[in-house]
Amino acid sequence: KKVQVGDWIVAIGGRTGRDGIHGATFSSAELTSESESVSGGAVQIGNAITEKMLMDVLLQARDRGLYSAVTDCGAGGFSSAVGEMGEEIGAEVWLDKAPLKYDGLSYTEIWISEAQERMVLSVPDEHWPEFEQLCRSEGVEATIIGRFEPTGRLQLKYHDQIVADLSMQFLHDGRPPVVREAFYEPRPETPLSCPSTNAPGGEVASDHAATLHRILGSLNVASKEWVIRQYDHEVQGGSVVKPLVGVANDGPSDAAVVRPVLNSRQGLVVSCGMNPRFGDFDTYHMAASAIDEAVRNCVAVGADPTRIAILDNFCWGYTDRPETLGSLVRAALACHDLAVELGTPFISGKDSLNNEFSYFDANGDKQTISIPPSLLISALGQIDDVGRCVTMDLKSPGNMLYQVGATKPELGGSHYAFVHGLTGGHVPQVDAGLAKRTFAAVHAAIQSGSVRACHDLSEGGLAVALAEMAFAGGYGAEVDLAVAPLTDLSLDNVPADVVALFAESNTRFLCEVPEEQQAAFEQAMHEVPYSCIGRVIEQPTLRIRGVATPNQDLIVADLASLKESWQAPLRW
Repeated sequence: KKVQVGDWIVAIGGRTGRDGIHGATFSSAELTSESESVSGGAVQIGNAITEKMLMDVLLQARDRGLYSAVTDCGAGGFSSAVGEMGEEIGAEVWLDKAPLKYDGLSYTEIWISEAQERMVLSVPDEHWPEFEQLCRSEGVEATIIGRFEPTGRLQLKYHDQIVADLSMQFLHDGRPPVVREAFYEPRPETPLSCPSTNAPGGEVASDHAATLHRILGSLNVASKEWVIRQYDHEVQGGSVVKPLVGVANDGPSDAAVVRPVLNSRQGLVVSCGMNPRFGDFDTYHMAASAIDEAVRNCVAVGADPTRIAILDNFCWGYTDRPETLGSLVRAALACHDLAVELGTPFISGKDSLNNEFSYFDANGDKQTISIPPSLLISALGQIDDVGRCVTMDLKSPGNMLYQVGATKPELGGSHYAFVHGLTGGHVPQVDAGLAKRTFAAVHAAIQSGSVRACHDLSEGGLAVALAEMAFAGGYGAEVDLAVAPLTDLSLDNVPADVVALFAESNTRFLCEVPEEQQAAFEQAMHEVPYSCIGRVIEQPTLRIRGVATPNQDLIVADLASLKESWQAPLRW
């Protein structure tokens, strides 16, 4: 929809205050010891109740066709919202009409405040009475603060005095484009090894059970139940697949599924993907892996891979440095490539650049801490029938366990390398064509009802995924790695057992399939790598046999101890 000439400029939702002024500027500036006192007012003050009422009004007004266009007051507040909406027409804004939280704001503060829970709408004159009544009925404040006029100019007034008058063309196109220098050189590939001993990475640890416990207890893998329970995710009763699942509702779900309309069977899937450690090797593969993980988490609970949209959240260091900007550009290239090849459009996103903190040490020398390049990808998927959702916890003894997707010796940036202090190795990469076929195959199998449980393989690899599925469901598993799909073992001098257990290759799933559904499941997988690697057992034990020695147990661990290792670090 587009703004129409003569539409009212309407502000709805929260009132305008000094909170959030220059919030966008502050969030992309270097932090110092003075930031709290100097920029404290840049922090917005949220109000979830106002936000919910605002959303209710927007949805109803949308369905009734009461507005022509809408923009949220994000960075820049009214200045960006009205400026963007009026680009092709022009706008006249009456800043003294804006509802304020308190007296004393200047017209400049009103114009650039980033106070939360505010939206700007373009409302045709004939719809204003109905729109105003709708807002009043929902307890949402709505105020006309101007009009879209065909002047081609942005004109601001304060108590009938013109305080700004700019050409829209100048505002949007008058500034010369910024040209920056960027370069990027990926880190040379080196074998996985231990810096202190120069030992090959695969020879550092032979006790794979101990390694599994250490990875389960690492902070990026350990249970986040303490955090999740801080917020009520059962509000309105629309949750279908919750953040925590399993027999005790404490297993790590791949994604959450909600039913926004309670009398509908349609579901909305929300998932994420992120692994900054991969960025130490190549930010292109870090970004590609984050997209792959977010999408496969969506698919793992039943989302249709052809109806998934994604969002980006870039957190980066000081981008005036050519090498830092180069790493950002390379990540953005991966976002473009994967979005196009997977058919998953970016519908929104944000960035927080220049994430650095500077201070003076005891010698008076300036020191700077920069965050690592980090990209969080969020995915939004759809499910036509929430009754077909699956969760990650094991369901029934005797069912077969299938690994879908091939494992490669990709241990660069892995949690195996992290817990053992290893460097080097090959960072996981994404084969977009194979990923697209794999997502389609897994979705088809879930839709056909041949999958009882599904879990993606990510942090910690197959070993961690097996452990999580087992202790979430309360059943054990017996697995034989000799039949696991492994490829390209010659890439690195790492034992096949380590690769099969802990490599973090992309586009992999672990599926629980009833024996009577074996043929249907394998038919769905006929175009992608897969293998039946084991079964669910009644005993609460995880038993994994090796690749080179199929009759030798690499890991024998009771589920209670594995779960304790996973839950203990953040049990606050």
